[in-house]
Amino acid sequence: MITLESNAEAVGKIHPSAVIAESARLGANVTILPYCVIGDEVEIGDGSIIGPHAVIEKWTSLGKECRVYQFASVGAAPQDLKFKGERSYTVIGDRTTIREGATIHRATGEGNETRIGSDCLLMAYIHVAHNCTLGNHVIMSNLASCAGHATVEDRVVIGGMAGVHQFVKIGRNAMVGGMSKLVQDVVPYTIVDGHPAKVVGLNNVGISRAGVPLESRRLIKQAYKILYRSGLSLPEAIAVIEQEVDSCEEVEHFLRFLRNAERGICRERRDFEDK
Repeated sequence: MITLESNAEAVGKIHPSAVIAESARLGANVTILPYCVIGDEVEIGDGSIIGPHAVIEKWTSLGKECRVYQFASVGAAPQDLKFKGERSYTVIGDRTTIREGATIHRATGEGNETRIGSDCLLMAYIHVAHNCTLGNHVIMSNLASCAGHATVEDRVVIGGMAGVHQFVKIGRNAMVGGMSKLVQDVVPYTIVDGHPAKVVGLNNVGISRAGVPLESRRLIKQAYKILYRSGLSLPEAIAVIEQEVDSCEEVEHFLRFLRNAERGICRERRDFEDK
């Protein structure tokens, strides 16, 4: 990273109508299109493109080859009555795309972060609130929203207009149906849908596309059936899975998520049976 004043290569790619703070730091081959506003101590990684009228506010860091489209707002102060102007951050990984009109807010709490991973696609008008954490390869479809402190693990797909309640966790490789209302944690590898969201089966396509081995997929299905079809309580199901399902990385993550599900988990929809 080098400062704007000394970066002749970056300056050559900046439209003269853009407003860029002197303390902003731009990587090589960064493109800033008309009427952008780049705030104090913003860092933008090599090869990133910031679209017209986008606003990147102070203490935001974007990785390499990110793309921010027109009218997006990244790093604005949180919509949180507890926020008192403290220094907090927005951190975004490499190759993440932020589409038109998206809003991503920095954290509440001195030194805290809102963090988004690499290779994410955040579609038009999505909202990521303060203190959220999104993993890698996350897709949020148009108008989906995550309230404060939500956690979204790797390779999750959230359908359009879905709403995620504050502090909810969505496990890896899960898929959330469009317009769903999430008030409890979403178990990894599952598909949920509805108001409130219920589990409608395993995300077999997503698991396969993520390269999960066939044997691990079989073990995930075995653990899923114990959790949702045995009639056991959550602690009882965890104990049976530990005893009866062979260990693999995916099953261990499944169990770890269940042990830490503080809001309870989405239960299976009773009129649905996964074959």
